[in-house]
Amino acid sequence: MLSCKERGQLELFITGSLRQLIPDDYVLARVDRVLDLSWLRVEVADCYCSGNGRPGIDPEAALRLMLAGMLLGIVHDRRLMREAQVNLAIRWFAGYGLHEKLPDHSSLTRIRQRWGANRFRRIFQRTGEACVDAGIATGEVVHADASLIRADVSWEAVAAQHADAVSIENPGQDKVDGKGHSRRKGDRNKRVCLTDPEATLATTARNRKALPSYKQHGVVDDLRGVILDVEVTTGEINEGHYLLPGLDAVAETIGASIKIVTADAGYSYAKVFAGLEEREIEGIVPVKATPIKSKVPLPRFRYDAQHDHVKCPRGKILKPNRAKIDHGRFFVSKARECKECNLRSDCISPARKTRPVVIVHDYPALLRARRQRLRWGAREELFYQRHCWRAEGFHGEAKTWHGLSRAVRRGLSNMRIQSFLTAAAINLKRLATTVFAQILRWLALFSALIPSIGHNVKNTGEKSRCDPNCLIALVPS
Repeated sequence: MLSCKERGQLELFITGSLRQLIPDDYVLARVDRVLDLSWLRVEVADCYCSGNGRPGIDPEAALRLMLAGMLLGIVHDRRLMREAQVNLAIRWFAGYGLHEKLPDHSSLTRIRQRWGANRFRRIFQRTGEACVDAGIATGEVVHADASLIRADVSWEAVAAQHADAVSIENPGQDKVDGKGHSRRKGDRNKRVCLTDPEATLATTARNRKALPSYKQHGVVDDLRGVILDVEVTTGEINEGHYLLPGLDAVAETIGASIKIVTADAGYSYAKVFAGLEEREIEGIVPVKATPIKSKVPLPRFRYDAQHDHVKCPRGKILKPNRAKIDHGRFFVSKARECKECNLRSDCISPARKTRPVVIVHDYPALLRARRQRLRWGAREELFYQRHCWRAEGFHGEAKTWHGLSRAVRRGLSNMRIQSFLTAAAINLKRLATTVFAQILRWLALFSALIPSIGHNVKNTGEKSRCDPNCLIALVPS
């Protein structure tokens, strides 16, 4: 029979809570069961005047609005407040009734500016600590990875920085040619972003176009994919600069030492391997292949750490030079010995008389890592496979479902806040999923042990009639 729905119905008001209209398995309902913000008011109290001014927005309500936007993938404040006007779940999650007026979108902006990025980092750390207390993160095995985030700028805002401007800002530091232009590599025609100078041009591969970007560095736990640490830098910062500080932050969060860390070849640096050895952490990191630009490549030169010299393929000794570089030292051969060598045409360019070799700091640690890579077995391969879908999966989830594919606001501080809120939302999802699964198992257990409960649940046909909140205290951590 063809039916017709009457749309001009009068509103019917029912006494009760908005929670009754929200399904138990909705993401905001599940997160609300594990979200504890009782400490927040004390944390941000110094940002407000205690005895003067108009009453501000409740800090917990403001943070809940931000988290609701991240959980639902609504990262823009204007769109979030428009959605909250009609979305009962967002209103209930933030603590606003149907008759209450929601705050203006600009209020969330001012709150973020007032609190600062460090407080949002503390909010994120609280979620990681909650996951550790619940037993879904141990920190024994972690995976580190970095990902570029497109800055909120257009190509019209990217301009070429003239070399003369660099020379004026850095007098006496550049080599200048006859026309007065800088000859330092990377300065000439260097591109900068005018609207967001902290976003630098970066790319994931040499055959891809460089875009104004930030870089997010994350450390993910192996057990359930909980994010234990996250930080944001400009796009040009190398991954290797952040790994060791990130591991130290994770050890402080979990209150224990890390045993194993995995990372991709972008972290393959001597200082990284030396830092892992110093912290007694096993590093499962593939070592970069040495680029062969000569018929006599660098691996054929043997470094002797005991005597601090380098031996060439013909057995000649290369002594350290006085020239200093940031990441290592120069070892140079003798011109007389190179002149008589039968490998001179293959080893040295015609314009040079000696062969220089750069030995980076902590080079022995890099050699040990290369030997360890050759001994990889099924265990190491398994850990590295888990790295691919744990660490890289975190970045993919954040970009696909939580709006982190592009920066919402400009500036490094705003980008850090967005990253911290996204990581906190993902951790709350992990925690809520675990708790909700435990609740369902306990419901099934009680239904089997107590026939009356099973009969009631079966008759209702809805899990919402048996409120899971009353069983949280019974769920073991």
